[in-house]
Amino acid sequence: MDPVRHLKISVLVLLLLVSAGTTGFMTIEKWQPLDALYMTVITLSTVGFREIHDLSDGGKIFTMCLIVVGVSVLGYIVGSLAQIMFEGQIQRVIGRKKVEKMIEALNDHYIICGFGRIGSLICKEFKANGLKFVVVEKDGDTLEKIKEESYLHMRGDATQDESLLKAGIKRARGLISVVTSDTENVYITLTARGLNPDLYILARSGEEGSDIKLKRAGANKVVSPYLIGGSRMAQSVLRPNVVDFIEIATGSEHMDLQMEEITIPHHSAFVGETLVSSGFRKEIGVIIVGIKKTHGKMVFNPHSQAKIEGGDTLIILGEPGAITKLDDLVARPATDEVIKQHRREHSDHEK
Repeated sequence: MDPVRHLKISVLVLLLLVSAGTTGFMTIEKWQPLDALYMTVITLSTVGFREIHDLSDGGKIFTMCLIVVGVSVLGYIVGSLAQIMFEGQIQRVIGRKKVEKMIEALNDHYIICGFGRIGSLICKEFKANGLKFVVVEKDGDTLEKIKEESYLHMRGDATQDESLLKAGIKRARGLISVVTSDTENVYITLTARGLNPDLYILARSGEEGSDIKLKRAGANKVVSPYLIGGSRMAQSVLRPNVVDFIEIATGSEHMDLQMEEITIPHHSAFVGETLVSSGFRKEIGVIIVGIKKTHGKMVFNPHSQAKIEGGDTLIILGEPGAITKLDDLVARPATDEVIKQHRREHSDHEK
């Protein structure tokens, strides 16, 4: 049985025992209710006070029975309390140590600072896409919500070096600061940039002008939920079909069409190929919406003769299966048999 349930039953039995003892003394010894209650309490607690009145033979027998039963119940209650306290502390220590080891084992992960409405949505999306992340939160009530979601987390102030170091910022791939205070977001960004100069930092901006301060503090990108939300609502009225298409392409609920980005490795067999010679569209069935070059320039709707270079990021639109297939192909070297087969099929198709 659960120790807590044990304790509840024991307390109920104790209350019944006190009532029975009080009633017994009132009945056997004809005492007043207060005297009977006082005698019952000092008897059950075994404090050793003398009887307030002389006891009859029946009263003595009743008192002995009350002591035997009462001591047993009290001992059971103390044992239940000790078990609850001991097991609870042990479980908390073991659980915390386990979480700390999991955080220490993280590498190339994301640190999410703050678990408000935006932070919880980010965690949901990251979990759905299989990304590794840890949440840093200082509010106790919010931590309970994070536990319910089974997200990897730690308690700490993200503006402090110690908290970010424990979250593995030296090994992290990126940090997302989405606490409600712009001032704290600036401090978090400054702290994170100082601890890891190569870290990708995404910060939330609430007030007008905060985006400039956040970028000065070291944020790679600043997002204003209010600005995006207002613009999205306006576009839903002005261009509803365009918004519907974007939601289908980028939303996680619609799996028939997706927009993703794929980076071309330098060892990829497609380095030096053109879009048409790669056969991405005809053979795999994806549309190359854009190419972000290594120097940062974004090429929208690239022409068929656009060359693919190592480090380029392709913005892809297509079905999930086709995108997965393309992601697998671009990671293979030219000597791979799958690539050779793909090129033979594409060559036959061109003929």
